[in-house]
Amino acid sequence: MTNIRLAILDDYQDAAKDFAPWQTLQDRGVQVTTFREPFASTSDAISALQGFGIIVAMRERTPFPREVLTELPDLKLLVTTGMANAAIDLDAADEKGILVCGTSGSATAAPEQTWALLLAFARDLSAQENALRAGGWQTSVGFELAGKTLGILGLGKIGQRIAAYGKAFGMDVIAWSPNLQDSTAADFGVRRVTKEQLFTQADVVTLHVRLSERSEGVVGAEELRLLGPKGVLVNTARGPLVDQSALVDALKNGWIRGAALDVYDIEPLPASHPLLDAPNTLLSPHLGYVTAESYTKFYGEAFEDVVSWLDEAPVRKLNSGAVITSGSAR
Repeated sequence: MTNIRLAILDDYQDAAKDFAPWQTLQDRGVQVTTFREPFASTSDAISALQGFGIIVAMRERTPFPREVLTELPDLKLLVTTGMANAAIDLDAADEKGILVCGTSGSATAAPEQTWALLLAFARDLSAQENALRAGGWQTSVGFELAGKTLGILGLGKIGQRIAAYGKAFGMDVIAWSPNLQDSTAADFGVRRVTKEQLFTQADVVTLHVRLSERSEGVVGAEELRLLGPKGVLVNTARGPLVDQSALVDALKNGWIRGAALDVYDIEPLPASHPLLDAPNTLLSPHLGYVTAESYTKFYGEAFEDVVSWLDEAPVRKLNSGAVITSGSAR
């Protein structure tokens, strides 16, 4: 088996080589190419990925809708980090005979990033460090989490950890999602409330639902006004869960106290994005899963997916299409 081309996409930090032995695939006739920069457009992605039989995608950084998959006739194996990727059209992959496989991930990386952002926002740590380095000292007054109400939108695996963090910090924890039951909330020491009650009662609302057609824009102007001038929005899930224009308006007009964000409607965040000029924000560049522990699982298991496919015994399959043998990716 020779001349299989493999692309590792969106490796911003040139980290993939440190977490899996990709170079050993040369012995099996696989040529590995790493793309560190994001593609500027769909057409650029299609052009750059011609001739690749295997693609390893990092989360949703590069989307693979039908229009892209249709234009990649040599693609036979698409690996995504994580076991779900809303940016991949699985039905189209089935139709094109493209096998899609996934990986596990870290259960703690995203929750820890969420809590780091909330703590840093509460004590104004970013601005205080900048002031200190510029010769200032104690230029603002923070607030404590103990005694505040934490509202969790989405009580799944991540939301459950956040609930535990909130309780450990002495917060009253409430939650809402469309299908959340009272009994499920009670199992985690949380009170189920309505969506309106969540934004009305909470001092902090943090988002932990998957992005879908139903959840896109789940937080808009109405919810932000309900959150109020002392409320904080935290989003480490997906940017489009929040109406970005409404959020900018809320920040500029003082509808809310502020926002701590790790995700955005456009990523990487362009220099012209209005959130960069919005007041009372703490912004991080989608670091929720960017840890050594997470990358060990992502890239290590992506490598295993590739090797298993080469051995014609694929693992962690995400679509139901027929398995295309590695010998056809020439």
